[in-house]
Amino acid sequence: MAASPSQSDAQKLLAPPEPESQLSSLVYEMSQQVQAAMENMLKMINEIDENSAGIMEDIEKCKESAIDRKRVLEEEKERFQKAAFTVLDMLNNGE
Repeated sequence: MAASPSQSDAQKLLAPPEPESQLSSLVYEMSQQVQAAMENMLKMINEIDENSAGIMEDIEKCKESAIDRKRVLEEEKERFQKAAFTVLDMLNNGE
């Protein structure tokens, strides 16, 4: 013969979940959401790292370009100054 469920077993099946079970369920859901958020943040951090590496390379290239341009401008400045001094010498000696 099959045992019929007792009255207390039937009440447990029909009763709303206990607060501990609800709390456990809530904590589990929250931990899943936190884990998903942390995974998304990790992905964003990796993207930021990749982008920042590219940006740092671009900055370094621009810096090198600016240094080269400064050197060229300094050389041109020196040539113009020499030419100007030569012209002034010619004008002073011609008088």
